[in-house]
Amino acid sequence: MTSFALTRRATLAGLASLALPAIPRLALAAEKVTVALDWTPNTNHIGLFVARDKGFYNEASIEVEILPYTDTSASTLVANHVANFGVMGSIGLFTQRTAGADLLATFAIVQTETGRVVFKADRADIQRPKDLDGKTYGGFGSAWENALLSSIIRNDGGKGEFETVTLGTSAYQALENGAVDFTLEVYTWEGVKAELDGVKQRAFRYADFGVPDEHTAILGSSRSFLDQNPRAAKAFLEATRRGYEFAVDNPDEATDLLVATNGDALTDRKLVRASLQTLIDGHYFRTPDGLVGRIDPQKMQGIGNYLFASNILKDAGGNVVPEKPDFSAYFSK
Repeated sequence: MTSFALTRRATLAGLASLALPAIPRLALAAEKVTVALDWTPNTNHIGLFVARDKGFYNEASIEVEILPYTDTSASTLVANHVANFGVMGSIGLFTQRTAGADLLATFAIVQTETGRVVFKADRADIQRPKDLDGKTYGGFGSAWENALLSSIIRNDGGKGEFETVTLGTSAYQALENGAVDFTLEVYTWEGVKAELDGVKQRAFRYADFGVPDEHTAILGSSRSFLDQNPRAAKAFLEATRRGYEFAVDNPDEATDLLVATNGDALTDRKLVRASLQTLIDGHYFRTPDGLVGRIDPQKMQGIGNYLFASNILKDAGGNVVPEKPDFSAYFSK
């Protein structure tokens, strides 16, 4: 297992070896841990809410607060020590860490790429990524989006030149009404919703055009917090692992828990349940060999090498880094 967390057995054994027989386990004071979301609550976050509402965090003697989503990215909140953990993408972590942010990947929520380039199915003029040259992209404002798309187009023989309009989630409506030609989506959420709604789309997978597979959703922390709070960090990650394992094994109950605690944001149970099933069937949460939360060193090195070769990684001054960083320091072993 390559994630920062100990296995459940090792964690419990370690606590048992430290406890005095005369002191009950509940006497251990609960430590508080905060975790920031990268978006409004969705199935990528389900293990966190399950672990909280099923009492897994309480059993680990930690008090976990899931912070409401804000316009400030989770990685920025973590790097500035406002939150102890945060849900973030590996590309965001790599770019911010290279620029000097105090960030470290500790737990892979998803095991393989969930993003894709998407466009309307009836666009006969779009058959390959190079056909996106000169067209309009509905974007989300992340610094790396244009670089990512440009490299995909260039890898297919195009120039990588297109117009960008920053729209946020309005990009999907703009795509449907023809205001933009293409956008990015998370297949396990927006893609599932499109299928349920009968929206006809086609897509390009990043991996088919030179982008290595990656952990698109991870839990990251800061070196500062991990060094100062080793017990709380390990307890949080192991209880979170239990939450995602429970969601995979009990999808109906996990869906109900997520919807019940986020009723304002999640009003479509059918979408939540279908999204979770897609994550289960596609081995996004649990690998085919049964691992949850594993950080794959080869995937982390691969995406790091790609970002460096594509001149996406920049230093604190905004300059492309001249030498490849030591990516093994970007994630816990």
